[in-house]
Amino acid sequence: MNEKSQIVFMQARLIRLAAKKWNTDIQKANALMNQYGLLDLIEDCFDTFHTEGDNAVFYDLEMVLKNKGVDIVAALGA
Repeated sequence: MNEKSQIVFMQARLIRLAAKKWNTDIQKANALMNQYGLLDLIEDCFDTFHTEGDNAVFYDLEMVLKNKGVDIVAALGA
């Protein structure tokens, strides 16, 4: 599998993980991650992220949101 395919696969896994952890649907999780640049961040940091497990990467992504002052529950409209 080439690197671009691996990145897309990782983004998809993390969107599904976010939907599960945030108790929302995949579309809302995807929209929030896209709105705050997390999907681009996954691509930009893939060289590091691919050596970590999905839960560790997800933690990093949530910390990015927290540092940006994002209230995840409010952003999801829940």
